[in-house]
Amino acid sequence: MERKDILDKYKWDLSVMYENDTLWKEEYDKVYSEYKEILNYKGKILESSANLLNTIELELNIGRKLEKLYVYAYMRLDEDTNNTYYQEMVGKIDNLNATISLDTSFITPELLESDYSKVEEFIKENDKLKRYEKYLKEIYRYKEHTLSKEEERVIAAFQQVLSNPSKTSSLLRNSDLDFGTINVEGEEVKLNNSNYSLYISSNNRQVRMDAFKTLYKEYAKHKNTLAQTLSGDMASNITISKLRGYNSVRESSLFDDNISLDIYDNLVDTVNNNMSTMYKYLSLRKKVLNLDELHLYDIYAPLIEEDEKKYTYEEAREIILKALSVFGEDYIANINKAFDENWIDVYPNDNKRSGAYSWGCYDSNPFILTNFQGRYDDVSTLAHELGHSMHSYYSNKNNDYEYSRYSIFVAEVASTVNELLLAYHMLETTEDVSQKLKIINELLELYKGTIYRQTMFAEFEKEIYDLKEKDEVITYEVLNNIYYDLNKKYFGKDVVIDDEIKYEWSRIPHFYTSFYVYQYATGLSAATHIVNSILNNEENAIKNYLEFLKTGGIDYPTNELKIAGVNIENKEVIESAIKTFDSLIDKFEKIYTK
Repeated sequence: MERKDILDKYKWDLSVMYENDTLWKEEYDKVYSEYKEILNYKGKILESSANLLNTIELELNIGRKLEKLYVYAYMRLDEDTNNTYYQEMVGKIDNLNATISLDTSFITPELLESDYSKVEEFIKENDKLKRYEKYLKEIYRYKEHTLSKEEERVIAAFQQVLSNPSKTSSLLRNSDLDFGTINVEGEEVKLNNSNYSLYISSNNRQVRMDAFKTLYKEYAKHKNTLAQTLSGDMASNITISKLRGYNSVRESSLFDDNISLDIYDNLVDTVNNNMSTMYKYLSLRKKVLNLDELHLYDIYAPLIEEDEKKYTYEEAREIILKALSVFGEDYIANINKAFDENWIDVYPNDNKRSGAYSWGCYDSNPFILTNFQGRYDDVSTLAHELGHSMHSYYSNKNNDYEYSRYSIFVAEVASTVNELLLAYHMLETTEDVSQKLKIINELLELYKGTIYRQTMFAEFEKEIYDLKEKDEVITYEVLNNIYYDLNKKYFGKDVVIDDEIKYEWSRIPHFYTSFYVYQYATGLSAATHIVNSILNNEENAIKNYLEFLKTGGIDYPTNELKIAGVNIENKEVIESAIKTFDSLIDKFEKIYTK
């Protein structure tokens, strides 16, 4: 469809941010001139409590306006990615962001030239600074890892250069590699990174095998280049972490959220100690697919025929409201706002961004982009994104701007809670056996792909960084061998570990965002723990969870999760997710056999 042919009630209403693009341009010009006022305080921030207060409030005010400008521009472009007007708008806000980031990079180093005791004196002297006490304490937590003003300026100026390995690998993967064609039902189809997921999950085993072998044959041709880009990215991260006085990139990456290395190691160790559940799942898969040998290209094959049932958007709304009604009137009223006040951009249109997300800023609704086509997957995706939006809504409503943003460490918790509650609601209310199997199968894929696959990625990252930080040379052979051995461990002796899989590391973009992926596994584990406590009617489970949604960034994420009754430092939280995975395997097998 063309966007103009979609009814307005199915489009998000971004006019609540800026009534028109002219107003966006006016705010852009205003910010461009206003931010320079901060420069008047360069070298003078700690001369008085008034200077400190003015610097903080100017910086936060500019940041808040920049965020709004940025979100609006990108969301307009997502409506039509070919729109050159919005491409230019995005370019302008990106450039302004970079300029302001560079010009204001003096603030933190200048603050950290003095001890926090100086700030404490100012807080006692000026009541208005009390509001920013936690904000300032967090800045001073970085004191031992912050360089001088000039050194910080140099690092800020080099950020675009340091991102080149990631950008190069992305261009190579998505634009320059030529994967050739595969035969699909008698037709030659050009293979690429986007449609690979379609063909690796085909019902036709020959198509799966051809897609698998064809894709990795091309990656193998570029093994040296992609090993160099990944090694170069690692080298940049190691250099910056050393300059900042961290013991490792892993410590540096986890420092932002004050996450202990023990949490990372606990995840990897706990999953390693529970490989039997993964092997049990793979045994079920081999049995259901009726295969003599289970290869890695069989891992994504559907266990059941595609569910033909379709849902209208209005039906999806009613199902989601019923599934989430456990959270009470206020939560449901706010879910209804999302539908009634046009927070959601529903249907696909020409050149619209693919996939789905929840996004917004402090001064906007938490908008949702979807490409709804009526499948159960689309209903589940909508519930998932509404979880993100409710988390953002409650965080923004209950916190000042500077404390409103929740950490990525907890970002997937609320969304996955909604996704799980929807699935369990559907399992309880449907009599359709095929649909039950479809939903359980999706849950099995979720746990297999998140708890095990993402942890395997996390273990791979740890191993390659351990080598690189010992000055070992990272060649494609080193990467291949580590990755291949991890696949053998995670998939077990009853799965044929095809040789091509050793190149899979080269197509995973997440490895260019160091020590990030483990949070998917901890997030699903936390969400599972919360949902189990709700379904088991544990005392205050719902009340505590709703309080967690309001926390925003007022505390470190591990402490915020404890409000919801989750101690992520405890291996039992990870084990509870694995036990849920195990019980779902049994449930699928029981229904399938019957």
